[in-house]
Amino acid sequence: MKLFTYERADSAQAAATDAAAAGAKFIAGGTNLLDLMKLQVETPTKLVDISRLPLDKIEERDDGGLTIGALVPNSDLAADARVIERYEVLSRALLAGASGQLRNKASTGGNLLQRTRCYYFYDTATACNKREPGSGCSAIGGFNRILAVLGTSEHCIATHPSDMAVAMRALDATIVTQKADGDRRRIAIGDFYRLPGDTPHIENVLEAGELITGVELPAPVEAARHLYRKVRDRASYAFALVSVAGVVAMDGDTVKSASLAFGGLGPMPWRNPAVEAAIVGKPVTTASFEAAADALLADARGYGSNDFKIPLARRTLIASLRELTGTN
Repeated sequence: MKLFTYERADSAQAAATDAAAAGAKFIAGGTNLLDLMKLQVETPTKLVDISRLPLDKIEERDDGGLTIGALVPNSDLAADARVIERYEVLSRALLAGASGQLRNKASTGGNLLQRTRCYYFYDTATACNKREPGSGCSAIGGFNRILAVLGTSEHCIATHPSDMAVAMRALDATIVTQKADGDRRRIAIGDFYRLPGDTPHIENVLEAGELITGVELPAPVEAARHLYRKVRDRASYAFALVSVAGVVAMDGDTVKSASLAFGGLGPMPWRNPAVEAAIVGKPVTTASFEAAADALLADARGYGSNDFKIPLARRTLIASLRELTGTN
């Protein structure tokens, strides 16, 4: 373990100011960061503890939505009656992730910032551009079964591991932050994550010291069906090979509206408007489902061990659409 200093913040502003220093990291539940520190993948020189800040509430919004504090534990969020009633996809996604013990500690803000579970990222003896920029990507040409087939680059093919973030993407969540300079900002989740390009170590748009303080969910879609379907190697405590978060409203046998996001396929919670456009305003048909799958996978690329994800994603999406539209 590398030496580091520790401070407990007494306000969001103080936390952001303290964490703006080079080498500083926030710590809340610690369910990802502490593992990475033990492996010396992460070697912060300073930890800023935000676990005592008053960011652990779920509150009603005037528009009928909810504001979720960044420190709300995943287990509490999944069990909240308002979330179950209005945002079932979110509750399902949370319960599909990790274990009960981890959900009791993991925070909403921390979940959004999880690092990839790429084997080579965790192995400091191998090259990884995400861990050490410019060192190379061992996953390309290596064992890449769990890694991305969408949004990749020649520098990185890692996947984003969060289940919760996939549901948040389908719900058009907004991330609220506190900056070190005192400003606050609201970031649409679709603008929050970055593709790897040639800088895979930069995973989101947060600035130095910028602290996630909460997540806003808009008013729920009326009379919509919710689904979170996760395909994985075993029934629990495994990351998604492919997952689908869906919110679909019907008007008779026609799709009135649809929000579809995907996990296990890309470096971020994946959403492509062309997938939804293939089914919205159209009667439910096998052809429209196939068109949606074509749109999703038009630019998909396998890297050997993960080639199977492309046909698996097609089958998973079509099965999910059948369930969401009541055509099983």
